Amino acid sequence: MSNANIIKQIGHELGFQQVGICDTRLDRQHAHYGEWIARHYHGEMGYMARNLDKRLNPRQLVPDTLSVICVRLDYLVREQQDPLDLLDHADLAYLSRYALGRDYHKLMRRRLQQLADQIAAAHGSFGYRAFVDSAPVLEKPLARNAGLGWIGKHTNLLNRDAGSWFFLGELLTDLPLPVDAPATEHCGSCTACIDVCPTDAIIGPFQLDARRCISYLTIELKGSIPEEYRPLIGNRVYGCDDCQAVCPWNSFARPSAEPDFAVRNGLDTATLVELFAWTEPEFEARMRGSAIRRIGHERWLRNLAVGLGNAPGSVDVVAALRARAAHPSAMVREHVRWALARQAAAGA
Repeated sequence: MSNANIIKQIGHELGFQQVGICDTRLDRQHAHYGEWIARHYHGEMGYMARNLDKRLNPRQLVPDTLSVICVRLDYLVREQQDPLDLLDHADLAYLSRYALGRDYHKLMRRRLQQLADQIAAAHGSFGYRAFVDSAPVLEKPLARNAGLGWIGKHTNLLNRDAGSWFFLGELLTDLPLPVDAPATEHCGSCTACIDVCPTDAIIGPFQLDARRCISYLTIELKGSIPEEYRPLIGNRVYGCDDCQAVCPWNSFARPSAEPDFAVRNGLDTATLVELFAWTEPEFEARMRGSAIRRIGHERWLRNLAVGLGNAPGSVDVVAALRARAAHPSAMVREHVRWALARQAAAGA
């Protein structure tokens, strides 16, 4: 058995659904990524414009890198209803499916370290560095080059057998390994992801203006959400999965058996009013170990206020908003005022 096959076998035994290998060349990405940054489609995510040389050349990020081991870990949770159906229940809070359980970063890093340790045990000491959505690494182009999937029209990675409900991780190594064939594109003439985007953030095939994306607006944006987008956000209070949920390839996705990805705090069925009532200490305690914790309580309330402004009018909704009308945060107060005005206009 070749070294590459042994590495893949170890990866599968550790729980990764797929392991692929590529070199460090990202020639196809230079022009596309440079243009995306030049058009300011990255919004306030300034880190994406820094260290461009390292992003586009992994050998500048980790000297002596010869091969990149890319891994896929599926995260889809088993649910009683389709994620898109939740959007029809405007009193419920919709949170991106990847964030319903524990934060995946620690799990992936730990497992990548185990992969590196077992490779070293089998082949001897080697140089490596592990990455999980960290540092200037273009993980989707690398994963494509390693055969894990192709970059779809919504700019997420797609796999013919698993759709797109998965996390990616990388080991940059100094091992001279044989590379896998890059994945080919299989979106065809389908435009389902483009057509469904609530804010028209997918401005064309394979082109995303992050400044319009609900995931950006509810997670990355630190200030006020532009008013033009608030009605379009609906009840999506942390991220958005619409483009993934309608993708035909996700009909092949299988629920994950990872305990860490199981739903916590009832977040798959929680109401907007219920979550809006969480105090800051309660938010910190409940969100400990969750990816959601990083946006903080202030932005959590900002997002929920928008959802409540879009919710069906009720005594409970208006009372919840009025209870936060004098919140210490000017940003929260602003979004509460908007929500109350929207409820008033709807006759609540």
